[in-house]
Amino acid sequence: MDSQPKRKPNAREIAGRMRGEIAAGTFGPGDRLPGARAYAKKLGVALMTVQNAYTQLQEEGLVEGVAGSGTYVRDPAPGEQGPRETAQRMTEMQAEVARVSTELAGLAERVKQLEAVVSPAKGESGA
Repeated sequence: MDSQPKRKPNAREIAGRMRGEIAAGTFGPGDRLPGARAYAKKLGVALMTVQNAYTQLQEEGLVEGVAGSGTYVRDPAPGEQGPRETAQRMTEMQAEVARVSTELAGLAERVKQLEAVVSPAKGESGA
């Protein structure tokens, strides 16, 4: 039994989840995303959190909101890249950014270690 309460997802994580579902084809062009109010209740988050996630997806060009109707996966114009491909590319880019960030953190740690080794040697030569 888990004594820690499960952490609620934030808007960025919800958008990532929906982006993944669009990339996987769970939601295709013209499909309606879950209603924000019901989805918020299901996830146990504030309505604004889901609305912010949907806004993020809209800014990415993946979905469009229809007043009084809901949020739908965009149907691309002829010759335009579809939302599934866009979502897949964004998911790949996020994974690459995470990989590079991890690599940079490792390099920063190595620089600190080298500086620690070099600093005492500098002090000794100046004496």
